[in-house]
Amino acid sequence: MRLSIIGTGYVGLVSGVCFAELGHQVLCVDTVKEKVESINAGEPPIFEEGLEEMLQRHLSRGTFRATTDYEEVPGTDITFLCVGTPSLEDGSLDLRYVRRATEDLGKALRGKGGRHTVVVKSTVPPNTTRDVVGPLLAKASGKGLDEIGLAMNPEFLKEGVAVRDFLSPDRVVIGAMDDRTFAEVASLYEGLETKVLRTDPSTAEMIKMASNAFLAARISLVNELGNLCKALGLDFRKVAEGVGMDPRIGPLFLRAGCGFGGSCFPKDVRSVRALARSLGVRTDMLDATLSVNEGQPRRMVELLERRMEVYGSTIAVLGLAFKPGTDDIREASSLTVVSELLRKGAKVRAYDPQAMPAFRKAFPQVTYCSSAKECLKGADAALILTEWNEFADPTLYGSMLVIDGRGVTKTNNYEGICW
Repeated sequence: MRLSIIGTGYVGLVSGVCFAELGHQVLCVDTVKEKVESINAGEPPIFEEGLEEMLQRHLSRGTFRATTDYEEVPGTDITFLCVGTPSLEDGSLDLRYVRRATEDLGKALRGKGGRHTVVVKSTVPPNTTRDVVGPLLAKASGKGLDEIGLAMNPEFLKEGVAVRDFLSPDRVVIGAMDDRTFAEVASLYEGLETKVLRTDPSTAEMIKMASNAFLAARISLVNELGNLCKALGLDFRKVAEGVGMDPRIGPLFLRAGCGFGGSCFPKDVRSVRALARSLGVRTDMLDATLSVNEGQPRRMVELLERRMEVYGSTIAVLGLAFKPGTDDIREASSLTVVSELLRKGAKVRAYDPQAMPAFRKAFPQVTYCSSAKECLKGADAALILTEWNEFADPTLYGSMLVIDGRGVTKTNNYEGICW
């Protein structure tokens, strides 16, 4: 199948390259010329394990390329909308990029004869595909909805393992307006051993948002229970092991720590809450989920202050990305922790194998190091904020005080956030 992908962020670029891996001809479209040039040079603007090698392979084969020209889109059969939906001040999702991309796509399709299928992959509120994308597309293209296949196909990619998640998904959800569109989209995933769930587009949109809200709530509950275990002198990791043996609960997402971040969980919980409030629905659980998460990073600094004077001290911060395997710092715990350390008069040294370029833009006053060993040199204490494997070696730290926000290591002078 000939596919076009609008947007080359985490979702768009990973989806495009992985669709090429599944045997499709893929064209990625982005309005930022520099990103397109970088992608066509085989240099993805994001870090994801396995993505660069796969991108270069399909560029060389001619099964994938990027462009800034929407006029090439009519030469494809199916278009995926994978543009960003950032948060507005009230927590609701900003659909300006979805609207703009839809209008540009519609104009490009105006001269195309025959049918074209459009699939929304961006995270959007329920009813967006039906009530926003469909009408805008019809108006801009001049086509009737009988000439446009319309579907919503949410992504469930975890940053850091996104390529693996795409090629080995736990499910594929397709919200299609009609049988033909469902069959077209489902055919793209042929060869993958996974469950395919058919719904209407609005239900598919809600499945995505509800999944992230549920997982975020689970993490916040785990962190709150972890805080209680800390006060009781118990190791929550052993508690979690026992709890996870219950098949109704399971072992996943039971790791207590210094909070969740990234582009999905915080944003999606806020957007679900904003949607609920607009409809007069109470959001007590969602409120608590966000409240607990906002407090977890500050616990790192509180634990540090119990053990030493922060003002004038040199603190090594290990890990800046919100999770390992990515360079993404959006809503990362490190942003709050480093801000607090600097506000309290500490000197901060930092190291992350991938996220330092992005972090440096926000905190140029921090000293950035080329390795964990260099970062720890001369520091009075270390804070671990991302569970990169290289931070696990206890011999790195000697007798230094270590405040571990992720349960990465165990040293002689150790303080875990929840254990």
